[in-house]
Amino acid sequence: MSTTVWLIPACPLLGALVNMVFGGALGRRAHWVGVLAVAAAFVSADAVFARVLDGQVYAGELFPWIVAGSFKTAVSVQVDSLTAVMLLVVTGVGFLIHVYSVGYMDGDPGYARFFAYLNLFVFSMTMLVLAGNFLVLYVFWEAVGLCSYLLIGFWYERPAAAAAGKKAFIVNRVGDFGFGLGVMWLWTALGTLDYSAVFNSVDRLAPATATGIALLLFMGACGKSAQLPLHVWLPDAMEGPTPVSALIHAATMVTAGVYMVARSHALFERSGVALEVVAWIGGLTAIFAATTAVIQTDIKRVLAYSTVSQLGYMFAAVGVGAYAAAVFHLVTHAFFKSLLFLGAGSVIHALGGEQDLRRMGGLAPRMVPTAVTMTVGAAGLAGVPGLAGFFSKDAILAATYAGGHPGLWSVLVLGAFLTSFYAFRLLFLAFFCMPRMAKETAHHVHESPAVMTVPLGALATLTALAGFAVGIPSGAGTPFERFLASVFPLHEGEGGGFTAYALLLLSVIVVAAGFLLAWLMYMTRAVAPNAIGRPKTRLHTLLLNAYYVDRIYDALIVRPLYAFSVFLARGVDLGLLDGVVNGLGRAVVGSAQRLRRLQTGYVVNYALTMLLGVVVLIGFLLAR
Repeated sequence: MSTTVWLIPACPLLGALVNMVFGGALGRRAHWVGVLAVAAAFVSADAVFARVLDGQVYAGELFPWIVAGSFKTAVSVQVDSLTAVMLLVVTGVGFLIHVYSVGYMDGDPGYARFFAYLNLFVFSMTMLVLAGNFLVLYVFWEAVGLCSYLLIGFWYERPAAAAAGKKAFIVNRVGDFGFGLGVMWLWTALGTLDYSAVFNSVDRLAPATATGIALLLFMGACGKSAQLPLHVWLPDAMEGPTPVSALIHAATMVTAGVYMVARSHALFERSGVALEVVAWIGGLTAIFAATTAVIQTDIKRVLAYSTVSQLGYMFAAVGVGAYAAAVFHLVTHAFFKSLLFLGAGSVIHALGGEQDLRRMGGLAPRMVPTAVTMTVGAAGLAGVPGLAGFFSKDAILAATYAGGHPGLWSVLVLGAFLTSFYAFRLLFLAFFCMPRMAKETAHHVHESPAVMTVPLGALATLTALAGFAVGIPSGAGTPFERFLASVFPLHEGEGGGFTAYALLLLSVIVVAAGFLLAWLMYMTRAVAPNAIGRPKTRLHTLLLNAYYVDRIYDALIVRPLYAFSVFLARGVDLGLLDGVVNGLGRAVVGSAQRLRRLQTGYVVNYALTMLLGVVVLIGFLLAR
């Protein structure tokens, strides 16, 4: 298995290097390198998954890395059932997005550079999930952050894109600072960073120490997975190309935090308190982002806040101990949210770059494949029975209720209602309401090419079938839970019972209620474009401005730090430090100018000076 495992990151790394070096010569053929590299990685991941399914695991080292006194670490990997699932998601969804990008990015002057960045990201993400110790995890944690910065700011000539890239990079550094401290504290406490050694030694940690380490690690997860209060970068990241939104901000990078916390569940369980924090941060993020999404008018920002909300569900599940349910929702979310982002990209492509829902409508008859697949994606997001999102979200709600968290369960149920509402609101406003775009735009509406619609069909199929394939519950858990039983404890329970069926029925009612409200608001009567997203109440204004969190951060953090930096630059650096150095320089110059007057150039003056020197010397000797 070892050779196959190393092929998974090696292929996209090679693809990135080839396009970086020879991209100019390859030109419009650069996608062949990028797409085939990820395809090879996906095939290798399939082979690894088959072996893991057969009961095999793998742990190995590529080479020793750092040896400093008692500290020793290597570039090591660990492959188990959780790794296998994540590798399939990263390479499989990544491959479909690479194919889609061939059509979406056609004609872009940075074509080869785009595929180089995409390949580099897939390499970094595969190494992140393959990592066998916390130091390798941290290195590639930072690497995916770098790739995110490059891809969000891909169109760097646009000020908004450049600012969004910097914002994502800086906010993630805040979280990663805590993550780095957690890794160092872990080494100090246990003397090792290898997964197996750490998880086997957690009983040696005092609960308070485990809590401190776990919360610092979770700080990094909040940054990477856009949880409160470090969520502000992800909505702005929509300035990047749409395939970037699908790959990084729906399917892979933002789920790295969920993966890390789930992987480290033994450490979080040792704390106990940390799991409660994770659960409630997830629940509050879910409701916060859902209430914001219901009022947005930019099609990609609706999906961005939806991503933040769904990540909150995953963290809530991890916090209540439903690790397999969290990872299952991670997988299904990768399918339907990537589908929705790519579908939104198809709409934007058809409308010549238009992203405002107020200037859409009536697209279904003219974009049938996109409309059908996005309907599947929106229904999956909403949790319509039978689709993948229904099975994964219901598993989280059931686990939260069964785990004795009625308050958190109520928050998540309300979030599920809002999710259904904004999912169908987006669908109705874009495809099924009366057209609201300009006549010139309507005249040019067309379906996207097959290279873009085929990946939509594949993701729609996965959204429709994944739940039935591995998500049907039973007394021994779902097939997905049983597959992950070697990593996560398997919580066996009743496959039915009155409570289980009552919760299931409630989930269906909540989804239906969200659909009905969206239908009544947007389909039973014509909606004027200027009425959509127009503030009518203070609450409406609050939601439209995302609770003013960005403005609060700007007022309390950004501006004071900027003012302090200006003070340091002008007052301390230029005024004090440069003043002292420049003052010393002026003093030397002034004294030199005064001393040079002694050098008159007249021999008689020099002779007189020598005579005076002799007199002084003789006087000194006589005085002795």
